[in-house]
Amino acid sequence: MIKLIASDVDGTLIQDSTPDLYPEMVQTIKKLKEKGILFCAASGRQYESLKNVFRDVAEEIAYIAENGAHIRYRHENISVTHMKREHVEGIMQMLRPYYGECETVVSTAQGALLESKNQDFIDLITYGYHNTFRLVEDVLKENVEIIKIAVYRKESIRELGESLFIPTWSSEVKACMAGEEWVDFMDRSVDKGKGLKLLEEYLGIGKEETMAFGDNDNDIGMMLAAGESYAVDTATDQVKAAAGNICPGWREKGVFQIINTKIFR
Repeated sequence: MIKLIASDVDGTLIQDSTPDLYPEMVQTIKKLKEKGILFCAASGRQYESLKNVFRDVAEEIAYIAENGAHIRYRHENISVTHMKREHVEGIMQMLRPYYGECETVVSTAQGALLESKNQDFIDLITYGYHNTFRLVEDVLKENVEIIKIAVYRKESIRELGESLFIPTWSSEVKACMAGEEWVDFMDRSVDKGKGLKLLEEYLGIGKEETMAFGDNDNDIGMMLAAGESYAVDTATDQVKAAAGNICPGWREKGVFQIINTKIFR
């Protein structure tokens, strides 16, 4: 019997960078709770952004935020994983020459730091993602622990990410595509799959009692950590290979379809 359902958000459950969850899914999450099944939002987004998306059920779900660097349930941090300072400094030095073409979001467990002067990007973070953030001149001069660095390029960062950003740091940190427009850097130990396993252990739930949904490379670990896993039909080939099943994407409300077919049939 399924007791835990974890879903990626952007590109899987809803369209990338949108702030709202559709009403049918809100009602489904409420029905899952009544049935004793916990829903978990698993995303590269920060916790506050996810809490806004799921605002109608925010206190009824678990969160694997920042790709697993920040895990929360019932107002408690179950796990927070910081990056090494030398890695933060090196990654920022690599990214800063690309400012103008790319933008960065530097995450802490309390919110994000932005060095951006691009109002369109600031508006995207404010009104699209609903992130909590501060504008700063230099994130490296802030006395904070960093849990993730995300670099954004409008429309697509894939070529630059896969040819330069990810190969440059993949031996030192966890570096991966997190959607067509984002590349994420976290501590090497961070992974949505490890986050899901940690949540399973915390709740006393087995892998065979867990269902997961995803679409991008940062979801591969989660596909392997769940007994029943689904890649949406727009997922990368690697995610489809890792998943046990394929389902419709966010346009057809595939996560909603599968849950209602499998759980409430």
